[in-house]
Amino acid sequence: MNVMLLLICIVFAAAALITMWRIVRGPSILDRAVASDVLLTEVMCVLAADMAINHHTRTLPVLLIIAAVGVFGSISIARFVARKDNR
Repeated sequence: MNVMLLLICIVFAAAALITMWRIVRGPSILDRAVASDVLLTEVMCVLAADMAINHHTRTLPVLLIIAAVGVFGSISIARFVARKDNR
């Protein structure tokens, strides 16, 4: 089980680094928005993997809050870009 946990940590760390690079370097606001959604999804996956490995549900409210923040953030960025395109 420890080898699997190490592999999960390496994969999620690599994905988070690539996503952070896209947030910093992204040429447009939409690239940065998509990358931030991916980063939130990665955080949710790490928390869910922790819940599955350790057999608990203590971080379930945190998962729900992160999901809500991601949805509301995506909607607000989409509305901002739509208003900007109409001008």
